[in-house]
Amino acid sequence: MSEAIIVEAAQDLESYLEEKYKGYYEEEMKEVINELRMMLDILRDEKSGELKYLVADFAEMAQNCADLTRLNPRDIRNNEIGSDVFFQALPGMLDILRMIKKRMTEFKPQSSVGGEEEEEEGTVVVGLEKDVKQLVERAILVENPDLVSVGIKGMVGVGKTTLAKQVYNHAAIVEKFKWRAWVSVSIGTSVNEMLVEVVKQLVGIDGNDSSLEGMDNQSLRQMLRQHMEGLPYFIVIDNLMPQISVECFAKDLQHICDMPSIVYEKHEELKVEGNGSRLLLISRHEIISEDLYYTHEMKALDSDNSWKLFIQTLFHGDRFATDKLKFSKDLEHKAKEMLKKCWGLPIAIIDVARQKAKQRLSGIEWEQLFDSIDLDKTLKRLEPMYDELEEKLKACFLLLSLFKENAIMREEKMEQIWAASGLNTRSEEPIIRSLFRQSIIEIVHPHPQPPKVKMCRMNPLLHMLSIKKAEDEMGFEMLRSNGNNRPSQSPRHRVIHCGRDKFNHLMTQDKLLVSLIFHGGGRYLDDTSQSYWKSFELLKILDMEDFGVKTLPESISTLSELEYLGLRNNYIQEIPESLGGLEKLEVLDIALNFLVEVPDILNEMGSLHHLYMSNVICRKPLQVDALKHLENLTYISIYDWTYEVLSLEKMICLQKLGIEEIDENADVSKLFASLCRLKSLEGLSLRGFRFMSMPCLEEIYVSGIRTVKLDGLLATTLPGNLRDSLQIRDLTLVNTCLEEDPMWLLRMLFYLRRLKLQNAYIGRHMCIDFRQFQELEFVCISELWNLRDLYVIRTKLSKLKHLDINSCPHLETLPKEIEELKHLRKLTMVTSKHIATKIRNSSIISKIVEVDISP
Repeated sequence: MSEAIIVEAAQDLESYLEEKYKGYYEEEMKEVINELRMMLDILRDEKSGELKYLVADFAEMAQNCADLTRLNPRDIRNNEIGSDVFFQALPGMLDILRMIKKRMTEFKPQSSVGGEEEEEEGTVVVGLEKDVKQLVERAILVENPDLVSVGIKGMVGVGKTTLAKQVYNHAAIVEKFKWRAWVSVSIGTSVNEMLVEVVKQLVGIDGNDSSLEGMDNQSLRQMLRQHMEGLPYFIVIDNLMPQISVECFAKDLQHICDMPSIVYEKHEELKVEGNGSRLLLISRHEIISEDLYYTHEMKALDSDNSWKLFIQTLFHGDRFATDKLKFSKDLEHKAKEMLKKCWGLPIAIIDVARQKAKQRLSGIEWEQLFDSIDLDKTLKRLEPMYDELEEKLKACFLLLSLFKENAIMREEKMEQIWAASGLNTRSEEPIIRSLFRQSIIEIVHPHPQPPKVKMCRMNPLLHMLSIKKAEDEMGFEMLRSNGNNRPSQSPRHRVIHCGRDKFNHLMTQDKLLVSLIFHGGGRYLDDTSQSYWKSFELLKILDMEDFGVKTLPESISTLSELEYLGLRNNYIQEIPESLGGLEKLEVLDIALNFLVEVPDILNEMGSLHHLYMSNVICRKPLQVDALKHLENLTYISIYDWTYEVLSLEKMICLQKLGIEEIDENADVSKLFASLCRLKSLEGLSLRGFRFMSMPCLEEIYVSGIRTVKLDGLLATTLPGNLRDSLQIRDLTLVNTCLEEDPMWLLRMLFYLRRLKLQNAYIGRHMCIDFRQFQELEFVCISELWNLRDLYVIRTKLSKLKHLDINSCPHLETLPKEIEELKHLRKLTMVTSKHIATKIRNSSIISKIVEVDISP
């Protein structure tokens, strides 16, 4: 059956190409035909019955391609864009055909990572009560007659499947949905296999019945329609793989939902009502679907729930456990200190608890039991995640070993480290975004702006895995001042952890080093001689961020291959003039060194792409306009920069600019006249000087700029150029202390997506009118000390997803219209205990899925 569909599809496409179609997608159609013919050759050579499911998927996609040739000519003729618009799906279809073919040619029976966190018999469950309630009451049982898809996303071993089973077996779910199905997916699982499993469970066909084998996808969907028409169902897809399209799997499930009752409403209009079926998708990969109602991001357990899970697993099955749960305070403290190394990851906590239970049965005393922890089993269970990564992502993952454990990492720094290591990270999707999609890193700032990640963190167990793999695959070594080291024979990447002890380091292993990173603090650099830096002949990355460095030796200039120099947040008082000789340096980060003196050497660093400073001292203005490759410049004093109009034309690459110390004496007119020469500028930050007013910014240059931040008291009101710009997508106002409602002042920013107001307004009333802000997705209101009333109107036009309110002590309630914001999924609020209790008990927030109100 499937082979016949592929043959017919190939013939249809060939006939259409020969007789009718001569358009932009002609080459793609030829490639599709070639893929179909190649697949027919594979089917003739490969007789394995285990491939029938993948063949059915391939046949369905082939049919979809052929269906393009059967479009109504009148529909094509009436389309203003032209017939090519109907073939824009071809490239995507071609990619899917190739992916399915690749999976078939690489097919391995039972290839799976699906068991990474499968709930084992007798698994203890703690700390999920809030998550279950949130998903059941506010996402799945939400009043919506349509098919609603809800996702659960998180890293390997965080408990996604465990949470889903709690939801699946919840009393309210069992009562609401008589027809339920649970489908577990693994690598290589096809849509056909998923449909077969759904039919077996929903229709009630015996699992041993072979009548479903060989049925194509369309026939399986037809069977579902016949048996499930008008009936509400609940389906869980566990461990959803990225190659499986949610739309492809669910496209006919929607029709099953929408076929029942037709309701007459006012004016005799007809409305088709669905039956309220639900789809729960579980994956460590980002779930991509236009119809996804909500994705629940799973986090690691806190210390209290980690302890509960450990204790209950340790004594699981022991009916006398209650007598054993009482540890002395010293012993409990010791056990909890050991448990911290699991970092709240349930899979690790359970592994360690079972390991300790076995050791206890062998006669080991409690005191000795908690002396050490073995996480080898857990790391092995995390390895399939690494093995699945593309080669480029593997290389980037290995370099995350250079960062501190549990550190908050800046997106820009990660990308710069990767680039300095020789990785080409330029692609359609940023590498860091790909890592987030696969739950390798998590976003830590409260208001992500896709596709930016900005600030992120990686679970320390994944960090341990990156270290382990880096030691094996890229010549990584970690040295500690306690002397417990395993020096490599020819290290290429080194991290040095320094304490208060003097560090004795062999200099014979430095010649091949590419990266040198310092963590901790202490006397290490104080004890090094001038000749120390001369031994690093190939060094490209030198990072001493947060290390407590006081002075830099002139001999650092001998690092002729250096591309990245990280000196952020230290105690450096002066930058040596010799650093001007670092001709290959692309990143110089000296931000957060209070009042560091910078000589006029930047014009010598012709390769600089990124320059980060703050509160620097310059004896004469810096000639940064000579840096034609510069992409980021933040922050530079308006008095420390020569910004002549003509000279700025050389800075053709500058994308992000931050200027500080703008006071009443600053010549901002000259500055803005100069900025118009920066054709690539996308982000602009202006920062005032202490508590002094910024001068009139009416002539501010914002043409083509998408991100703007103003930080400082405004002498008048918001400048007209800013208020009328249609390019701005992201706006932050800090300490501006406006007297007029900023939402009224900004009403012409029709395409604004993200708005943050921090101490930006001193009035009592503020109104968000979504007729003006139809694209607004995130709003943060912070430190508006006088705000009493917040109004919202035209809610049906809103795309608002996240509302964040922080430290507005007189805002005692929220507008009732919030209930009508159909896209609002997250509310975060920090307020007084009295107001927090009042809002928690309000019905206004009952439809918001994720509510976090503190205290």
